Amino acid sequence: MRKLGNKVSAKHIAEAAGVPVAEWSRGPVGTLDEALLQASRIGYPLMLKAAAGGGGRGIRAVDSDHQLLVAFQRTSEEAARAFGNGMVFLERMVLGARHVEVQVIADKHGTAWALGVRDCSIQRHNQKVIEESASPLLSPGQTRELKEAAERLALAVGYDGACTVEFLYQPTERFFAFLEVNTRLQVEHPITEATTGFDLVKAQLHVAAGGRLAGERPAESDTRWKRG
Repeated sequence: MRKLGNKVSAKHIAEAAGVPVAEWSRGPVGTLDEALLQASRIGYPLMLKAAAGGGGRGIRAVDSDHQLLVAFQRTSEEAARAFGNGMVFLERMVLGARHVEVQVIADKHGTAWALGVRDCSIQRHNQKVIEESASPLLSPGQTRELKEAAERLALAVGYDGACTVEFLYQPTERFFAFLEVNTRLQVEHPITEATTGFDLVKAQLHVAAGGRLAGERPAESDTRWKRG
């Protein structure tokens, strides 16, 4: 949870596990000069993010040196107040992207199941408003690719419990970019339960007690569910 809960360390783990990641600062940017240097290398537009951020806080879009000058200190201070960690980093903004997330459950014995993919592109102030499963945009092959990437990431750190692996998908370029891992059971999890018939709360308690994920991985229904 500690390794994946920090967005910077999670990106390094994702890259090592062969999970696609958008161009980024390759680590935290500790000073404004370093941020400007990395911005010049990656190119605008960019997202300035708190390494320990969440819930839509500690994140700002910047499309010029001037905006970065204004946003850098504010974002770092906001992150320090909200999360006790002012570390920030930069990543390329993926324009026209969909926000998709994979529900994962893993046990202590080396098994990870990616159960379903939820599309949560409809948002307000970086907060999800509607969750839809399965994603109306992804092909079966893309869904399988996304699930396999999420499972590799969980197995790479020996994760056990429930988590959600989040991605951006650019439909024109057909490009996936890893965003972050929510190392908990999110409020959106009933959508995956409804489309798989799998009790995630029961499974989380089971693996926490040392139990195994046994049998066949639950399959997603073709029926589309939405939660607003």
